[in-house]
Amino acid sequence: MSVESINSVSSINTGNYQASPVATKKDTAEEVKSSSENSGVVYEKSDSAKVDNSKKTYKPNTALVQQLKADQEAQKQNLINIVNKMMSKQTGAYATSVFGSDSDDIWKFLAKGDFTVDPETKAQAQADIAEGGYWSVEETSKRILDFATAITGGDPSKLENMRDAFLKGYKQAEETWGGKLPEISQKTYDAVLKGFDEKAKEYGIEDWKSVSEQA
Repeated sequence: MSVESINSVSSINTGNYQASPVATKKDTAEEVKSSSENSGVVYEKSDSAKVDNSKKTYKPNTALVQQLKADQEAQKQNLINIVNKMMSKQTGAYATSVFGSDSDDIWKFLAKGDFTVDPETKAQAQADIAEGGYWSVEETSKRILDFATAITGGDPSKLENMRDAFLKGYKQAEETWGGKLPEISQKTYDAVLKGFDEKAKEYGIEDWKSVSEQA
């Protein structure tokens, strides 16, 4: 999904500008003194360098997007290699020939649960999904939200689009899996949606509705 940054352009209208009469240093000082004494008002220099915060430019963090993509792909390939290695011990060349060509077959196979896991692979999987592990609920949901922020540059107007993209991706994952995803995936789903709700609140989006409210 590509997101274009929003550019704000400011212009200065000088058509009605009129030069004011030049006053001498003495005249100006006397006028200011007289005015101050009569009105009791203290005049301060105005800050002409103030920035209009209502106009912002949101640029995608392309470096972070590429980093997250590369990291995700590396971890995915690592998982595929682990499954291939595990299955090659049980089914020989069949596993390599099938799983090496289409990673979707791996997810469908794992969904069936008709396999034996060796102690080493089981220990690695448990570490990966445990708290702080790469595939844990906290870490996975954080990466998804970080990606959404990076690709939009933090543009509040794109937040709902990012959430919709996540919902669509989760549905596709269920179709690939062949049914309801494991409990850890469902917990990650809930954590991501909660994160989107929190971002909407942070951005001050008043018309934001959570998925549960829309149902």
